[in-house]
Amino acid sequence: MRLVTADPVAAKKAYAGLAAVADGIFLARDLVNEPPNVLYPAEFARRAKAQLGKLGVKVEILGEAEIKKQGFGALLGVGQGSARESQLVVMQWNGGKKSTKPIALVGKGVCFDSGGLSIKVGTGMQGMKGDMAGAACVTGTLLALATRKARVNAVGVIGLVENMPDGTSFRPDDVLTSLSGQTIEVLNTDAEGRLVLADTLTYTQRRFKPKAVIDLATLTGAIVATLGYEHAGVFSNDDQMVARIQAAGRSTGERVWQLPLDPFYDKMIRSKIADMKNIGGANSGSITAAQFLLRFIEKGTVWAHLDIAGVAWQDGEQKVTIPSWGTGWGVRLLNKLMKDHYEA
Repeated sequence: MRLVTADPVAAKKAYAGLAAVADGIFLARDLVNEPPNVLYPAEFARRAKAQLGKLGVKVEILGEAEIKKQGFGALLGVGQGSARESQLVVMQWNGGKKSTKPIALVGKGVCFDSGGLSIKVGTGMQGMKGDMAGAACVTGTLLALATRKARVNAVGVIGLVENMPDGTSFRPDDVLTSLSGQTIEVLNTDAEGRLVLADTLTYTQRRFKPKAVIDLATLTGAIVATLGYEHAGVFSNDDQMVARIQAAGRSTGERVWQLPLDPFYDKMIRSKIADMKNIGGANSGSITAAQFLLRFIEKGTVWAHLDIAGVAWQDGEQKVTIPSWGTGWGVRLLNKLMKDHYEA
């Protein structure tokens, strides 16, 4: 295809930024589309380092021994039934002033979710290779920022696990001690993503002291029941952050809808033997999941949670711009958010 323009230099400059975002979207889609026997935690980590390291992103991979040493009891609980070792990947893009605190992006990276001992039915297990779409989005966003040399400090942290049934799996009625020190009574091993995020959020805040934290996760089926396949759910402790995410979503076509956080819902995850339960019952599932995550957000931290379970992939070809399964949802939104509000 050829384009005719009076100012080819300006056109090339404009295209370069768009091409960087497209590369990030394609990376996120490719990761989501990979079969789970091909893309498991260690392979995901290897690809992130290979793809981003050459662009100037500092990539660290923490293996299971290091994660265990640091006390990631919730994340490791999810992964302990798998033959594949769990991983934590830390990706730092320092394109802004050295003194500027980073924006932190945290992604759920369950490379396959069988449900664990609370095993899913067969049809419910199909497509669970995509339960790492939050981590894929974070990785794709860091690639886009680095490719276009964004003048922002951003850190991406992804917890990578498999949730599998085995004699070593964590069980309903287990109590896990998270990295934060808070204890979690497990009632359902299929509510595993919030456990992975709990430790990943704690690690990110303690290490980087970020200006804001945004997490993305294919967290609940309840969000699909609530919003269908056109909106992601957004939960936040900061109204300005919500407004910024909503504006970025409208601009990019990756739309979000705000749902409430309220202390009223805390009683639904109250435990008699631990600090909290990992599920809150049959009702308000997306909200109680967000309330669970809020317990791992430190005082004064601006935080937003995006539940992307309804938008991370499509089974048919509803959108002509997305010819295959993974959508790469979130890369455009986060890139726009960074560009409008956090770049120097």
